[in-house]
Amino acid sequence: MRLANLSFRYARRAPWVLRDVDLHLPPGTVAEITGRNGAGKSTLLRLLAGVTPPTRGRITDRPEVVGYAPEIFPVEQPFTVLAYLTRMAAIRGLRPAVIDPWVDRLGMAALLDVPLADLSKGSAHKVGLAQALLAPPGLLILDEPFSGLDAQARAELPRIVADVAAAGGVVVVSDHQSGLAGYPGIRHLHVGDATVQPADAVAAAVDSSPASGTVVIEITVDAADAEAVAGKLRAEGYQPVLRTAEAAMPGRPMPEGREEPLPAGQAEPAGPGAPATPGAHDAGEDR
Repeated sequence: MRLANLSFRYARRAPWVLRDVDLHLPPGTVAEITGRNGAGKSTLLRLLAGVTPPTRGRITDRPEVVGYAPEIFPVEQPFTVLAYLTRMAAIRGLRPAVIDPWVDRLGMAALLDVPLADLSKGSAHKVGLAQALLAPPGLLILDEPFSGLDAQARAELPRIVADVAAAGGVVVVSDHQSGLAGYPGIRHLHVGDATVQPADAVAAAVDSSPASGTVVIEITVDAADAEAVAGKLRAEGYQPVLRTAEAAMPGRPMPEGREEPLPAGQAEPAGPGAPATPGAHDAGEDR
């Protein structure tokens, strides 16, 4: 699937949410979309899914079967969970039996007779995921899919993503919960300033730019938690640098549990990303 000169804004004189985006997502891609709230992440997901048409530019080679699980599932519908999923299967020309595997994998057996309006946020997310997966998707779009999920569903979702990718599907995820932290081969794409770029390119640009207006904050975490913490920072639009505490100040002892700051004017060591640069947590329409 390719995006060519893709641009979007909500009105003719409104600012561009996305502008001249070029992106290639070959079969088997798993991509995580990061960026601050209001940057346009959810807008990008809707454009990819075909729910929202672009203002200009185009998307080509979109897979025929698209599974889209929005962040907010529309529960104001007069169905039970089973009746809703049965109707969604029928719309796709599928038999009700396709529901059964997702009932098991997502732990939904106790929900089947529950009205949609009575679902908790996490349970509603399960229903949204199930409807997106009833037909094997060539493109799976997941907007904050881990929010509110129980332990069983959280553990199962990365396996579902892997299954879709292994079958040649494309998976695009926006996730503040870092549920795919450490997923092998995942692409990190950053949305900001109306553009979509590889996160490592954004990190390199930040690392080489003047430090005016930015602050470097260093934190120490257990090695086992490093990827999860870094994933949460990336999802918020920051650019973390991962390194061992010893690498920060080679040859100098540090008190236990604390890392000494670098001397004034000393450059950060090269790493896989750029320093975290906190900014405003915008309350925009998109996440």
